[in-house]
Amino acid sequence: MSPPPPVAMLAELTHRCPLACPYCSNPLDLLKKDAELDTETWAIAFRQAAEMGVLQVHLSGGEPASRPDLVELTQAAHDAGLYTNLITSGIGLTPRRLDALEAAGLDHVQLSMQGTTAELADWIGGYKGGFARKLMVAEELKQRGIPLTLNAVMHRHNLDDLDRTIEMAVELGARRMEVACVQFHGWATQNRGMLLPTREQTETTKRKVAEAAERLKGVMAFDFVPPDYYADYPKACMGGWGSAGLNIAPDGTVLPCHSAQMIPHLTFEKITDKPLAEIWYDSPSFNAYRGDDWMPDTCRSCERKEIDFGGCRCQALMIAGDAAKMDPVCRKSPDHARVAQMLEDAMAAPQDGFTYRR
Repeated sequence: MSPPPPVAMLAELTHRCPLACPYCSNPLDLLKKDAELDTETWAIAFRQAAEMGVLQVHLSGGEPASRPDLVELTQAAHDAGLYTNLITSGIGLTPRRLDALEAAGLDHVQLSMQGTTAELADWIGGYKGGFARKLMVAEELKQRGIPLTLNAVMHRHNLDDLDRTIEMAVELGARRMEVACVQFHGWATQNRGMLLPTREQTETTKRKVAEAAERLKGVMAFDFVPPDYYADYPKACMGGWGSAGLNIAPDGTVLPCHSAQMIPHLTFEKITDKPLAEIWYDSPSFNAYRGDDWMPDTCRSCERKEIDFGGCRCQALMIAGDAAKMDPVCRKSPDHARVAQMLEDAMAAPQDGFTYRR
């Protein structure tokens, strides 16, 4: 059975970024500037995506403002008929550049927030002055009326500040807030012991987000991403492998999810070699974990298989050593004890500082 067309596309314009976040989800081996797609090739990708049925494009990175052609790229996506969402740290955005982006058809901005004070935010992001720049950008967006989502990446060292984080999101005029607990992919695995929240923090966060969502209904919507390791069942990665969205890496590699290139037996094709629709529908890598034929018997017979679609393939590889195994987060997995051990190790880890991504 043919999959439906993707709804959204993540366009990773660059891996370059001024921040050094210890939870960066980008691959351990970052692509250099000379490997990035040029403006016209991205424009072709946007047009092909729209022709397939993609509705929205997330312009991301790294820091997409590191691209001097960001305005042209936004214009190209807008001209293709895509809803444009800029995912940014705010660094590299000036009032003049925001004017140009707005004129080019920018529809929405997702601004990351590492903390509610300069001391905390700049320590976590590894960039002095970053917090002040974010506040400036948020105020500029508010004045322009550009819809804002605040993406608060939460972990052991800022979850206790959640109440103030929510207050700040309201003050900044955010229409949506993502309370996104760190997921352990890419560089984040280097800082698991520093980042993983306690079980008590996790339970408190669930309660506070639910209360705030009810209290602020009609003012600000919430998305909550809990830490996987405390769950009984895995979440549906990307809404199911190759079923709802796709990623294009800075060099044009087309992926079913942000971290999929870590799976060694899969070969992913590039937008410069094949049309996007052909890759989406026909490539072996996109079809590898669609449906349930690939699933272990326990997953295939589980009543949750159309809820979590087998969980995260990258997580299965990282923890269980095989992308085709059950996601070890699931309590039914024979490898679930490894998750429990990772939790125990993380809770015992010294809190002596981050290993920054430099």
